[in-house]
Amino acid sequence: MTDTPLPNAPRARVPGLQGHLRFNVPMSRYTSWRVGGSADRLYTPANLDDLCAFLRSLDDDEPVHFIGLGSNLLVRDGGVRGTVIHLHGALGRIHLEQRRPNGAGEDASRYGVIFAEAGVASPKVARFAANHGLVGAEFLAGVPGTVGGALAMNAGCYGHETWEYVTRVLTVDRRGELARRAPGEYRVGYRHTELRADAGDTSHPGVAPLAPHPDEWFVAAWFMLPRGDGEASRAEIKRLLQKRIDSQPLNQPNAGSVFRNPPGDHAARLIEACGLKGYSVGGARISEQHANFIVNPGGRARAADIEALIAHARAAVLDRFGIALQPEVRIVGEEVAAL
Repeated sequence: MTDTPLPNAPRARVPGLQGHLRFNVPMSRYTSWRVGGSADRLYTPANLDDLCAFLRSLDDDEPVHFIGLGSNLLVRDGGVRGTVIHLHGALGRIHLEQRRPNGAGEDASRYGVIFAEAGVASPKVARFAANHGLVGAEFLAGVPGTVGGALAMNAGCYGHETWEYVTRVLTVDRRGELARRAPGEYRVGYRHTELRADAGDTSHPGVAPLAPHPDEWFVAAWFMLPRGDGEASRAEIKRLLQKRIDSQPLNQPNAGSVFRNPPGDHAARLIEACGLKGYSVGGARISEQHANFIVNPGGRARAADIEALIAHARAAVLDRFGIALQPEVRIVGEEVAAL
């Protein structure tokens, strides 16, 4: 596994493990907003077995954060205490399954199943499906993150959501134990996924039938997709990507949509109606191209600027429309104390 040390981030191997551990790692290198303080530790596992072994090596009270591409994440300027586990480029396996993971069911001539680990970029799943004559995953080309993040937030766009096609997931808890879980074990909603309190899958021998653990993360998923016209699917992916280029500020650091769309409306419309396109706090700015995007032009923003802009947009929309926008981005870490 190749690995380039970062400045101020010494690299070390953990005895008995294959991955790499770094200390005092600037999280601006790992988030699409290009902001954020340092993580105490950042571990890049070599593979799934190595990840499980690393989790077993941690103290019970060690804070743990999982990230993929950091495309839906705001790390505060004070940094992150504990350990960040970086999955993109680590858990990157993707392949066609020879049979459905939950046994008999739909005619194999009509459907195919893709297995993808949590570190696989969502657009790669879309392209992989199309190249193998499977359709329905085209929307994933517009999801700027990894499979793990798409599962955790039920990511979606263009009228589709991730969990429409999930037939099974693989999770790991902080004890390093794996569990295969069915979609029915989760409460899945708009930009939200929650493990049910009564979850417990006993259908797969060799993988522990675990009750829910307070800390449990997605490490892989099986997507069942109908067979269809791969060429048409590739054309649709190209069309959706062009639509994204035309409507979103992809040439500037951003984290995708900042707010969830409220029922029956769009966050971008509400923010624009408040006259906030182009509004800035410090180095952060609400995009003139798409009002539900906050950009960091020139990389000059601090995390505090972005968080203040989020708060300002929420307050403005609440004051004018009585609608409390809910952030879609995840905010972690500590603020820098004011002088």
